[in-house]
Amino acid sequence: MAGTAPTKGRGGMSDQRRHRLRLDVSREASRLFWAQGVDATSGDQIAEAVGLSTRTIWRHFRSKESCAEPIVMRGVEWEMSTLRSWPPQLSLEVHFAAESSKFGREASDVERMDTELAIKMIRLADTEPAIRTAWLMACDQVEREMAEIIAGRLGLPAEDLDVRVHAAAASAALRVLNEHIGAAILEGTDPRDFADAPARIARAVRAATGGAVGDPVTT
Repeated sequence: MAGTAPTKGRGGMSDQRRHRLRLDVSREASRLFWAQGVDATSGDQIAEAVGLSTRTIWRHFRSKESCAEPIVMRGVEWEMSTLRSWPPQLSLEVHFAAESSKFGREASDVERMDTELAIKMIRLADTEPAIRTAWLMACDQVEREMAEIIAGRLGLPAEDLDVRVHAAAASAALRVLNEHIGAAILEGTDPRDFADAPARIARAVRAATGGAVGDPVTT
C-alpha cells in the first residue's frame, strides 16, 4: 500500500518535520531557561544550542519565551491521551493507575526527559509571566478536551453549561495537582511518595465536579 505523503507546512517543510524541529528547539530553550533564567537567555544562545541560525528560530517562534511552549504542551499530552482513552466501564483512578504503570514500563528516555523538562517549565511559570502564559495555554487545551470527555460520559453535548463548568473545574484541579506534585519532586520529594497520584487525581476530579465525573458509566 502506498504511503500518505506528509502534509507540507510553511516553506515546504512537512508538518511532522516542523513539529520535530520546534520540539528540539523547545528542549534546548527549556534547559537554558532553567539553568540561567529567561532574561539571561538570548535567541542567539538558543540557536547555538540547537545548531540552527537565529533567523531559523524566529521563523518558527514569535519570541524566545514562546520557545517553551512545545515542551510545556508535552507536559499535558500524556494526561490528555489518558483521558481520551478512558473506557466507560472503568473508574478514573483505575484507568489512570493502569496507564501510569504502562508509562513507567514503556516510556522512552526521551519521553522521560521531556516530562522532567515540562515539570521544570511549569515550576518556572510561577515566576516567569511569559512561561506562565504557555502553561495556561496548555491547561486551556486540557479544559477543551475535558469538556468532550465529560460530555461523552454524561450523555450531554459539550456545549452544555454543566459540562463546561465541570470541565473548567476538573481541569483547574488537574493544574493544581500538576503544579503541586512537580514542585515537590523538584524540591527533593521522592517520586514514589506520589504513587497514589491516580487516586489523588480521581478525588480531585470528583470534588471539582460534585461527584458527577470519576466513576464508571452505568447504562
